[in-house]
Amino acid sequence: MLQACNAATAPTNWQLEGDPTTTDGVTDAWLTFTSNVGSGKGRLRLRDGKAWQLFTSLQELTGHEEKRGFTRDIGVDHGAHKNRTTWLQRRQREQATLGSTTQPYVLIIGGGQGGIGLGARLHRLNVPSIIIERNQNAGDSWRNRYDSLTLHDPVWFDHMPYIPFPAHWPVYTPKDQMGDWLEMYVKIMELNYWTSTECTHAEYDAAANTWRVDLIRDGQPVTVRPTHIVLATGMSGSPNIPNIPGAETFTGDIMHSSKFRTGAPYTGKHATVLGSNNSGHDICHDLWEHDADTVTMIQRSHTTVARSGGGNRAAVGNYSEAAVAAGITTELADLMTVSEISALAPIARKKATDDARADNADFYARLEASGFLLDFGEDETGIGMKYARRGSGYYIDVGASELVINGDIKLHTRVSIERITPKTVVLTDGTELPADLIVYATGYGNMVQWAEQLISKEVADRVGKVWGLGSNTQYDPGPWEGELRNMWKPTNQPNLWFHGGNLAESRNYSRYLALQLKARLEDIPTPVYDIPPVHQLD
Repeated sequence: MLQACNAATAPTNWQLEGDPTTTDGVTDAWLTFTSNVGSGKGRLRLRDGKAWQLFTSLQELTGHEEKRGFTRDIGVDHGAHKNRTTWLQRRQREQATLGSTTQPYVLIIGGGQGGIGLGARLHRLNVPSIIIERNQNAGDSWRNRYDSLTLHDPVWFDHMPYIPFPAHWPVYTPKDQMGDWLEMYVKIMELNYWTSTECTHAEYDAAANTWRVDLIRDGQPVTVRPTHIVLATGMSGSPNIPNIPGAETFTGDIMHSSKFRTGAPYTGKHATVLGSNNSGHDICHDLWEHDADTVTMIQRSHTTVARSGGGNRAAVGNYSEAAVAAGITTELADLMTVSEISALAPIARKKATDDARADNADFYARLEASGFLLDFGEDETGIGMKYARRGSGYYIDVGASELVINGDIKLHTRVSIERITPKTVVLTDGTELPADLIVYATGYGNMVQWAEQLISKEVADRVGKVWGLGSNTQYDPGPWEGELRNMWKPTNQPNLWFHGGNLAESRNYSRYLALQLKARLEDIPTPVYDIPPVHQLD
């Protein structure tokens, strides 16, 4: 890597930032440096007098730094000026012309927290961009989900770029409050955000190095020609809906978890939920709280359960009130996270998981005694590695596990639904259950499905899998697992990018994706290195 990169980037002016620390024989130091294109931050960890880990990251492009502090805009031109334009008039003109007389350099498809955060980064870098959202309002992607939904990650993990949540904000944000925050954020950050807009087709023009994108905006066809497209449609693709015999005869309600809103209509009724991950647990929890007669969870395979709050040390880490008190800012926590070496991550995750299991030994023993199929990942590295590898297969417990333990949520394991009758579900072991509601909490397909749906199967096949640890280059990283596939970096389809993840990942990696797009706008070289196989290196 150093052989491939050093000559092109020419890093220099290395300086210590703060005082190094030493723990368990490892000296940890934060660094600043400059390269031929910008300024960066790095992390060096020494063991036995040698560099054990070296991380570098670009933070800003020279000559294209974000305006802030002493370089902020004045905001108004004082003095006497005829035909003065106000801030509102300038905003209205920009919004009226972008996409018609002027074209966006970047089109972000998907206006949830990922698209909004990236749009804010691009706006601060003066990269013309439009975010499109099919819902009527910013934040509706949260508002339209089931009523009991809250963020399962704590507030310190979930800040948006530039504007952190205030100090009084709840630890776990309810979905409608999150929707209101995102709607406010779009306005305050002056983002070009098109609601009620859906992409119908996109096609790349290799000769012009641009895209033609057909949209329906407020019921009217619109065509834009951005240079880059970012798919910020979430980590998942289309809902996975199983084809179960007899479903068409069912006299109750059948829906995917993405369509479930509330358990209120099912008081006194029988509900069956197929699936045992986050959505499956949350929906069962909600149905029980609304006094469904029976709530049954069908668990087909093992699930990793991590306790929310203080019982889940693995998920909190450097994002907590204690970390803030110790001087670990959100920016520093993000750097600490992104600087983690993929090959070493399982070691740290296993220790954190072992600690959490010891802290919650009684809880896990009672959960397994209930018959629940519990695991801690294929190598007992817990929820963090399972999330990175699969993006599924886990539940962050906010109360449903105790309902499973107590039998309030009935459990059938190692089975699935074999067929559906007008008023029952029949499991693969022959058990027949009365049912008025069937919810498929069966997850979603891969994110690359959006590329196939909006562009073409050829492009989707060229890109390959999105998310999951691995390699999407010709270089085989060997026995370790590499980076997340195709996320926040160039893909095998020119000018097509993928952005998403949880709130922390969207905030963290939007910086690096925005810098790559800004560099291309300013014709700053951004080479992609084809690293030869290990056996070809000296």
